[in-house]
Amino acid sequence: MDRAYRYTIRIVAALVAVLMLLPIGYMLVMSLTPEGFRTYSGGSFHLSLSNYKKVLDSAPIFGWMGNSLIVATCTTLLILLLSSMAAFAFSRVRFPGSKALFLIFLSGMMIPGEATLIPLYLMMRDLHMLGSLQSLILPALAGPMGIFILKQFFDGLPKELEEAARMDGAGFFRIWRTIFLPLSRPALGALAIFSFIGSWNDFLWPLISISDKAFMTITLGLPTFSSSYANSYALPMTANALATIPVLLVFLIFQKQIIKGIAFTGGKEM
Repeated sequence: MDRAYRYTIRIVAALVAVLMLLPIGYMLVMSLTPEGFRTYSGGSFHLSLSNYKKVLDSAPIFGWMGNSLIVATCTTLLILLLSSMAAFAFSRVRFPGSKALFLIFLSGMMIPGEATLIPLYLMMRDLHMLGSLQSLILPALAGPMGIFILKQFFDGLPKELEEAARMDGAGFFRIWRTIFLPLSRPALGALAIFSFIGSWNDFLWPLISISDKAFMTITLGLPTFSSSYANSYALPMTANALATIPVLLVFLIFQKQIIKGIAFTGGKEM
């Protein structure tokens, strides 16, 4: 009975995986189909790389992906740094009003991002940062999710480690750097994955703050390119395929870490 149940689960999972991969496969096949040809015609396939050459000649796809990579990487690193320091302070440093301040941070999770767009736009305008990559990086650093995840992890670490470090003369910064950061790699990995993906896929705020094509991210550049070829199927599919290939490569390389990160956020222990 158990064996039949396991085989059933595997079959269902395989079917779901195939259904999830079908759109990606269709996109790749369409990107290799020359404009004006059917995917399958006359008993033979008509596949070529001509669409990729047209797209690369007509749009700065790699420049958009480079902007997305810069924004996502800088955002992720800064979130890990600031969130880990704030979480350590809330978890181990006792100061007046720490619990109330932490509750204020958590209340920020209940505010939808759309509600902050207008004040955020005005703030970036007054700081003369609109239209730059800084305007995409800095607002993402104020998210409370990273502080919450890391504080929960820090609260579960033995206090004896901190006390032993204090007996050796270590201060708060050294304890955070040499003890808490190395032990919190699972939590930091999960936070890094979700921060990077969230920054890479962000669309609404870049749409409002960026107008120069030179500073567009890939999520903003693709709709701009597709709107120029509304009557074409192959070229927009090709542009989307180019934007998807790096993400697929990252997933294939770091799939174990991504799965561990998802499992970690589902419970306190992995």
